[in-house]
Amino acid sequence: MKKLWLIFAQTATIGLAIWFLVTVFKPDWRQHSQPEVVTVTKEAPASASAVPADSSYRDAAKRAKPAVVNIFTSQAIKQNRRMPLNDPQFRRFFGDREEAEGGAKTSSLGSGVLVSTDGYIITNNHVVESADEIQVALADGRRAMARLIGSDPETDLAVIKIDLTDLPAIQFADLEKIAIGDVVLAIGNPFGVGQTVTMGIISALGRSELGINTFENFIQTDAAINPGNSGGALVDTQGNLLGINTAIYSKTGGSLGIGFAIPATTVKQVMEAIIKEGGVTRGWLGIEVQDVTPEMAASFRLESTKGSLIAGVVRNGPAARSGIRPGDILVQIDGKEVTNSSQMLDLISALPPERVTPMVVMRQGSPVQIEATVGKRPKFDRH
Repeated sequence: MKKLWLIFAQTATIGLAIWFLVTVFKPDWRQHSQPEVVTVTKEAPASASAVPADSSYRDAAKRAKPAVVNIFTSQAIKQNRRMPLNDPQFRRFFGDREEAEGGAKTSSLGSGVLVSTDGYIITNNHVVESADEIQVALADGRRAMARLIGSDPETDLAVIKIDLTDLPAIQFADLEKIAIGDVVLAIGNPFGVGQTVTMGIISALGRSELGINTFENFIQTDAAINPGNSGGALVDTQGNLLGINTAIYSKTGGSLGIGFAIPATTVKQVMEAIIKEGGVTRGWLGIEVQDVTPEMAASFRLESTKGSLIAGVVRNGPAARSGIRPGDILVQIDGKEVTNSSQMLDLISALPPERVTPMVVMRQGSPVQIEATVGKRPKFDRH
């Protein structure tokens, strides 16, 4: 075995010596392989995309962004007026407001959406209310002064108008086709940093009884909505308008992933009423109501908790004149079943004033037919 190892070692030593001599004295004898040529492309072809088309929402953003505008308002500061500029709850719904030097004016920053090529813009009422001047900045850099066409504080919507040409208008989405889990984009001007697009999904539909507006039917989303986004657009993956971003749930003023948008159906109804009539006219009964609890249902001998308990009646109001009493449970309006107090409010508000409408109330366990003449809903101060 030692002989074999010795022979191997000597052979390897002689081989290495021969290779060294050839390398030193005859370098041209060695054969060189051609190096592999590597081509570096500094720029991708124009048709190439960093993200697959089906994984990007660039087309939706490109389509919707031109219709989303920034809104600047100014107003004179009145003596003794309370303006909780640092109150997180205030920023939660109203966005950031900054007081100018000298205390002469206060300016707020929000968003709006162009809904027609004629210059009509929908935004939140709280963005433009009490404003002495309203200025709009378009995505293409143009600016214009706007005038207030009308507002509806009970849905927190307002319509303003600018006089410019070649205006991009957003398309309304079909809300009957949306569902929880659909991807959405929120477009606005958060914190005044400039137009921004955030992405999320629809977390819930038909959110109500939040205490934000009188009439609530919110789309809930986890797309980041921050102060300054108020009045901006919530769009689908085609760039069509799903709703107007209005509020966030937050204890600090920043987004926690729970944002609310007024659905496009409500936006369209309110917008058309404001443009046509200068405001929204709603039906009114003059009643104070509350939901029926299981305990109430048992006490009133009801089969379910559906309906709305009449807790109070306005003296000489439409309900009082029609014979509706406190303690009645309203279960049907114009042939439509009443499920709860929020839905009852929507049914009443949709009725035209002065219309005689059939209703059914449960009184002492028995149904009672009533013909009620609907009145016109008065304006209520929410502040």
